[in-house]
Amino acid sequence: MSASTQDHRPGATGSDPVDWELAVATAARLVRPGPVVPRAEADIAVGRLREQAIDAEVHVRRLTGLGHGLPLKAGEVVDRPGWIRAAVQGLAVLTDGALPKQSGALSGVLAGTAGVQAGVVIAFLSARVLGQYDPFSEGGRLLLVAPNIVGAQRALDVSGADFSMWVCLHEGTHRLQFTAVPWLGGHFSGLVGSLLGSMDEGVAPRLRDLPKRLREADGFVDLLQSPAQREVLDRLIALSTLLEGHADHVMDAVGPDVVPSVGVIRERFTARRKGGGVLDRILRTLLGVEAKVRQYAEGAAFTRHVVDQAGMSGFNTVWTGPETLPTRAEIADPAAWLRRVQP
Repeated sequence: MSASTQDHRPGATGSDPVDWELAVATAARLVRPGPVVPRAEADIAVGRLREQAIDAEVHVRRLTGLGHGLPLKAGEVVDRPGWIRAAVQGLAVLTDGALPKQSGALSGVLAGTAGVQAGVVIAFLSARVLGQYDPFSEGGRLLLVAPNIVGAQRALDVSGADFSMWVCLHEGTHRLQFTAVPWLGGHFSGLVGSLLGSMDEGVAPRLRDLPKRLREADGFVDLLQSPAQREVLDRLIALSTLLEGHADHVMDAVGPDVVPSVGVIRERFTARRKGGGVLDRILRTLLGVEAKVRQYAEGAAFTRHVVDQAGMSGFNTVWTGPETLPTRAEIADPAAWLRRVQP
């Protein structure tokens, strides 16, 4: 993916359809404070995460066979406001040129409205995201959200060292997916750009069916798709499901030698993913988070089946090129993918 010469700082482009500075400000006002942690305990947690981000990728490379010879890099440990700023910056880069530009007297109002909406969503997610690899920022950024990791570890009542390593294994897998597979970032951003670039086509007719679509959709992103958009969305969902499921499989498959309490962590964490109050679950459904949870399970099942049948080297065929990626139907039927790519 070629580097852009444009200024990608949030809000740097006046005609940007989203006021990214307002998105940051909105999220910063709405974000909830993290758990209260004594300074000494916080220092231990931060230092441990920085070390484990490197160690985790070593384990991931050994298991997957990916990334040989690539430099090992530390992760960035951030708080919730830090994640908000990084997430908005990544979104601004990813969507640059893909969203239709605003013009006219109301362009500022529309951009501001979009910025507030984005800020609300990002604030909601900032209390839940444990980590993230952003391949679209310069050099790539692996972010570990310390207060959320500590809060989740406390809620699950599991070992702090084991849980933070477990999270690092997941995010380290994501980093390796993009750094060891050079074409993947460009392919992913191309799908996003294709989808967003056509979002304004034919919206009005589908708005008439909005109540029905709200009942059937996995989230707002799933509401207003034309058949052509749907095809691109299916490819994007299949790819995201593969990436998340592969990372979930690896974080468990590395095994108890690295994370002694991995079985307990997985059991409790899976139960926690399904939890939440009524309002929380409504918001998660509207934002597509419930669909994201299903992606982990479906993608992990696909990965597990292929590795069981063809070994990790056989699974790694998925990284050959866009044509060897599984379709959405093949995610649910991994045997069909194996027949297609390994006749």
